[in-house]
Amino acid sequence: MTDAIVNAGGIILIVAIIWWFWLSSVKASQISASQLSGNQPIEIIVEDGVYSPARIEVPSNQELTLRFIRKDASPCAEKVIFTQLDKSLELALNKPTDIKLMIKEAGEYDFSCEMQMYRGRLLVS
Repeated sequence: MTDAIVNAGGIILIVAIIWWFWLSSVKASQISASQLSGNQPIEIIVEDGVYSPARIEVPSNQELTLRFIRKDASPCAEKVIFTQLDKSLELALNKPTDIKLMIKEAGEYDFSCEMQMYRGRLLVS
């Protein structure tokens, strides 16, 4: 009987981990192009397993600067990767780290940590 309870608990825990890290959708605040003033950097806080904001709407053919501020000492938070743009960036702890991007084509561009636990998305129109 005890084995069945332990096994059921383990299965529930595995399902919860899979949902949390791979199946849950990006839920965070959103910044749109209309909220951007001039060529100011867009600040993204890296903390507690999330990028905040994690959804950023920007126009195409406009240079943008993303400023990552890493507050999480976790090794997973050390790097941000833009797979579709073939770019990555090492993030210093408690210091702003900027990356300049010029995205010419409209679409959705994901960014994440190396283990894809932290996830975000650029929505380019």
